Amino acid sequence: MNRMILKIDGMACGMCESHVNDAIRRAFPVKKVSSSHSKGETVILTETVIDEAALKEVIGKTGYTLTCVETVPYEKKGLFGHI
Repeated sequence: MNRMILKIDGMACGMCESHVNDAIRRAFPVKKVSSSHSKGETVILTETVIDEAALKEVIGKTGYTLTCVETVPYEKKGLFGHI
């Protein structure tokens, strides 16, 4: 599982977050996506790394600008994750 952190310019409210989340869900096979306009970022959990150019195109169509993508391995931590 991968955690992708996207820095996005132009989000100003909850509806902006919704537009970005919906566009990503429609275009890519993601497990989870959440955005924060106050942080200017979107976090995606996905099995496969999504191509940065494809992300830039999808987000650009919503009127926002993707400025940076960071991908790190993600391991779910639960109540029994330490065992």
